[in-house]
Amino acid sequence: MIATSIRITAVLLVVCGILYNLAVTGIAEALMPKQARGSLIYAEDGTLVGSELIGQPFTDPGWFHGRESSIGYAANGSGTPNYAPSNPDMLARTEEAVKAWSEANPDVPIAQLPIDLVSNSGSGLDPHISVAAAMAQVPRVGKASGVAETELIQLIQDNTKERELGLIGEPVVNVLMLNLDLRELKK
Repeated sequence: MIATSIRITAVLLVVCGILYNLAVTGIAEALMPKQARGSLIYAEDGTLVGSELIGQPFTDPGWFHGRESSIGYAANGSGTPNYAPSNPDMLARTEEAVKAWSEANPDVPIAQLPIDLVSNSGSGLDPHISVAAAMAQVPRVGKASGVAETELIQLIQDNTKERELGLIGEPVVNVLMLNLDLRELKK
């Protein structure tokens, strides 16, 4: 009885723990190799820039900024505190983020501050912001980078991902991809 249990465990370990994973990885590599490798983005010189799937901290005023991350954009884990809006820590963090926003973006009234620029995503790794959040940053980025606001607006429009199947979600902008296009425009 014990020998049978050990044999079944060994067979299931090989089938479920090794063969299944190899099959799924092989199929993914064959059908969608970029996604199977993490949607990595490389610079022209071959250096790794980042992933389309993981947000990065941009703090320079000449670049578009992403969402807040309570985990410091650490891709080895994800999550965020599940605070209620009335939680004192959440209120203090949000007030601090609003204050920092108003200091960095004096041309944009706080009433026009999109909430996703001062709040976390569920994973803490979200690379996307709303179109309104990108547009609200145009005056600051334009002044700091020297790029005309009309060109920045066009970049945002070019980097806007519409709703899935035209129905699901909201239009979003991938901050890393937007900043990479901005870098090309600055050259």
